[in-house]
Amino acid sequence: MPSADILSAFFATALLMALVPGPDNLFVLTQSAVYGARAGFATTFGLITGLCAHTAAVTLGVAALFRASEAAFLGLKIVGALYLLHLARLSFRSGASSASLERSRFPGFLALYRRGVIMNITNPKVSLFFLAFLPQFADPGRGNLSAQIILFGALFQCATLLVFGGVALLGGKLAIWFNKSVRGQILLNRAAGCVFVALAVALAFTGR
Repeated sequence: MPSADILSAFFATALLMALVPGPDNLFVLTQSAVYGARAGFATTFGLITGLCAHTAAVTLGVAALFRASEAAFLGLKIVGALYLLHLARLSFRSGASSASLERSRFPGFLALYRRGVIMNITNPKVSLFFLAFLPQFADPGRGNLSAQIILFGALFQCATLLVFGGVALLGGKLAIWFNKSVRGQILLNRAAGCVFVALAVALAFTGR
């Protein structure tokens, strides 16, 4: 198994990676700002589940397919962008609702969890990142490579949980402030819709 120094270095690096503003942190922030901190945590657990899938893909070699096949990469990228546009449409439609109606339209924690899963697994760049990042810390001389990659993936998920949990709490504070008025909810939902559109465009035009 990897040494304590290697594990510590990996965890510190993973924390820094999670802190870098990107689609996933923005996704957690928007969901928690609209629906509250618990919604942000539900979304976070969905994203972490997606990371489990990416770890498995690296372990099984599936991620290499997205690096080698332009068609596979493009297909998954399009699915991800379309899903983000779907979330944008829902946000813009919610923007015209009253405060009481908006609360009744809360999608539920399971739905938010599913959003996190789909958001993460339909981003092929995450698989490519894991494919490039995780094996760098694995050492064939320290045991089974697949077991090491799974361990590093789990550590990355723990770092993500710490950072995204903080983002969810911050978003929850915003939710309390914005949800005091109908106008605040409308502005927040429109802002969330704009974020989803921006993420969809960024994903659609990203390259391998």
